[in-house]
Amino acid sequence: MSASRPAAGQQRHDLIDQAAAHEAEAKQAAERGEIEESARCILLALDCERRAGSIGPQVLQVIKPRA
Repeated sequence: MSASRPAAGQQRHDLIDQAAAHEAEAKQAAERGEIEESARCILLALDCERRAGSIGPQVLQVIKPRA
C-alpha cells in the first residue's frame, strides 16, 4: 500500500465523518424548508455509509458453498 493512501480504517473513518457532515447539512436544509437540498445531502450521506461498509475484506466472498 502506498504511503499517500490512508489505511482502510482511516478511509472508513473519513467516510463516516463525511456522512455525519452530510446528515447535519440535511437537517439544517430541512429546517430552512429546502427539501431538495436536504434530500441531496441525505443521498450523499447514504452513499458515504455504503462506501464505508464496503471497505476491507468481505466475508461472504471467502465462504464457498459446498457442491
